[in-house]
Amino acid sequence: MTTLTLAKALNEGLRRSMEDDPKVLVMGEDVGKLGGVFRVTDGLQKDFGEDRVIDTPLAESGIIGTAIGLALRGYRPVCEIQFDGFVFPAADQIITQLAKMPLRSLGALKLPVVVRIPCGGGIGAVEHHSESPEAYFTHTAGLRVVACSNPVDAYTMIQDAVRCDDPIIFFEPKRRYWDKADVDLAAPGLALDRARTVRQGRDITLIAYGPMVKTCLEAAAAAEEDGRDIEVIDLRSLNPLDVDVLTESVTRTGRCVVAHEAPVFTGFGAELAARITERCFYSLEAPVLRVGGFSTPYPPSRLEDHYLPDLDRVLDAVDRSFAY
Repeated sequence: MTTLTLAKALNEGLRRSMEDDPKVLVMGEDVGKLGGVFRVTDGLQKDFGEDRVIDTPLAESGIIGTAIGLALRGYRPVCEIQFDGFVFPAADQIITQLAKMPLRSLGALKLPVVVRIPCGGGIGAVEHHSESPEAYFTHTAGLRVVACSNPVDAYTMIQDAVRCDDPIIFFEPKRRYWDKADVDLAAPGLALDRARTVRQGRDITLIAYGPMVKTCLEAAAAAEEDGRDIEVIDLRSLNPLDVDVLTESVTRTGRCVVAHEAPVFTGFGAELAARITERCFYSLEAPVLRVGGFSTPYPPSRLEDHYLPDLDRVLDAVDRSFAY
């Protein structure tokens, strides 16, 4: 067992992938000499050279377009988008090319491209640096979308993503980069498309992913003092969605709260609420409730604590569920 931060676990996972396959490349703004803004790629250029860890121009569309070309030539590019809001200039390449080309070619062309995106708030950064754009990409057919929440999953999930032949959007919760955990570097991880029940409970199900998993675990621990036994599920994969795990849990507990940092209005939680309602309608004791950010642009740092869903907002939703 090795104690790693989430950022270091990603670094170790990328290192292992590059050691295992010489076709794996890392590319993005400042990923080489600097090691990335969050130091996720620290030391990789020194060890693997500038031909495999490539400092790119400040041009997200160019990064993804180049990665598509490299993938067509047999490489496995891992692209870093420096901040979540910077991905939007690359949306055309991601949505109209990366996601569509495998089907457009009837499967003849593979695009094993991983697009790493530090996501969410909590670091005192303003708009364009604290976004939660997952709903844009889960809505895009042809993309896998995953989100790690802890160092153990980060280490195995990034390796599984690099090995996958499908294009993958890989969300990393930036305010959790410094969270530490013991990681077994030899242990196999849970399959990339599977959800994980991170806390067993019998009274209500909390569903989260990325940065909100830790918040929901803290809420569950606080609720235990009031005699409520809360189950917490980490989605891990947003598309495809492990609906069976969600169905089993909510059918058993009869109540559900979905939490994410993105605005509630048309956020990914709406899809989760609809799916769960369709599958668990006769087991539900209350509507599926959603907790998320407000429908406003991301605020300056002094308002960040008010904007981000916290333990109290999650527990308030739990209380509202039991009020039905």
